[in-house]
Amino acid sequence: MFRLFCKEVPLQLGHKASPGLSHGHLFSTSTLKTISEVPNSKDPQSLTVSFLQNSCGLSLESAISASKKLKKLNIENPKNPNSVLDLLRTHGLTQTHIRNLISTRPLLLLADLENTIKPNMELFESLGFSNTRLAKMLSREPRVLESDAYTVVEFFRAHGFSDEQISTLTMRRPKLYFLNAHKIFKPKLEFFKSLGLSDLEIAKLLSTVPYILERSLENKIIPCVQKLRRILGTDENVLKAIKACHSIVKCNVEEVLQPNISLLKSNGVPESFVLKSFFSCPNPLLVRTNRLSEIVSEVMKLGFDPNCPGFVLATRVMAVMSKKMWEQKVEAYKSFGLSNDEIYSAFKMRPLFMLVSEKKINKSMAFFVNKLRMTPWMISKNPYLLRLSLEKRIIPRCSVLQLLLSKGLIMADTSLVQVLTMTEKKFVEKLACKYQNEVPDVVIAHQGKIEFQGFPIDLKK
Repeated sequence: MFRLFCKEVPLQLGHKASPGLSHGHLFSTSTLKTISEVPNSKDPQSLTVSFLQNSCGLSLESAISASKKLKKLNIENPKNPNSVLDLLRTHGLTQTHIRNLISTRPLLLLADLENTIKPNMELFESLGFSNTRLAKMLSREPRVLESDAYTVVEFFRAHGFSDEQISTLTMRRPKLYFLNAHKIFKPKLEFFKSLGLSDLEIAKLLSTVPYILERSLENKIIPCVQKLRRILGTDENVLKAIKACHSIVKCNVEEVLQPNISLLKSNGVPESFVLKSFFSCPNPLLVRTNRLSEIVSEVMKLGFDPNCPGFVLATRVMAVMSKKMWEQKVEAYKSFGLSNDEIYSAFKMRPLFMLVSEKKINKSMAFFVNKLRMTPWMISKNPYLLRLSLEKRIIPRCSVLQLLLSKGLIMADTSLVQVLTMTEKKFVEKLACKYQNEVPDVVIAHQGKIEFQGFPIDLKK
């Protein structure tokens, strides 16, 4: 009878029987579609595999692998596993999230639901984690659900961190939940406080660069600060540098920072300019030295004088973007009619105009050229315009001018560039408030609530 059964089953499934069958497995894993297809199977591993497939969405291969780690799972009474899955679904995790989570960490199904997983989920919710962010963090580090997250969170709260900073910090470095807060974090916070940083400044520093909390205080952080002190001269200067660029406490001072400072000085940049730039924006001095050397060479070719502050500013602007990004921005300007000479002339005048995103370049240039009928030459002579907000400043002011021109209250000799670049206080005094009794709509135009359709006459540019 048994032989007859073995002969018939492969015919029913459309596969050949596998040689070397072991007890409890009538079919090989290569031919088996789902364990649940095996009638009346009582093998614990087979039942676990079936549960992992049907309830967690795992593939057969993943389910078999995960089942080997779940030998203690009482699958005939899966109260805890089902409760864990229900809790995950309640907090917005999709079946895809659950499948990935259990594939990576099947032991979650055996974790203490009431004393660990549930309190942790509620804690993350109290920190403001959205369902999406929570799922993202858990997919990166599922063991977080089994950690003593409460102790870590309470430590940060006690040291002045806001819930938003804690969520940002742990979202970036979820492994922090596994570390001993008082043993590992506390000495670092005390060290930064000894440098003169306030609790709020330390919270901002660490939420920006959470990686620091995992670095060795004695072997990494303190030696870095000591080297900075030797270069910058005083603790006050070190503090300024840290406040300006939090990531400086993880940089390689001897291999990156020191050679870059020497490079600038050897090219004629006064030390006072280097330090001033360092305290305002140290990032450019943290790029690879060969890259900084290329940038310095380009800046000199453009005619910047190393003895002028503009040289360091231009270097800084070029250092914070890749060559590809720089070229894309140049092409964006050229697509609206600016020549290479006009672009570099504008850069010499206002280096910061090249920090504008490519998207903003396209949007602003389209408005200047198409709506305001400004020539490329005029834009290159006033690159500061590209730094102004189109929605909050330029369009509302143009709407005000549009109204006043239509009423004949201002003339064509009004300078458009002057109106767009004057301070907000001066604009309100000279135009918005001055004419609001005669043209009440000027107020809502200034608020950006009147569509700008174009000037009835050409204004002086």
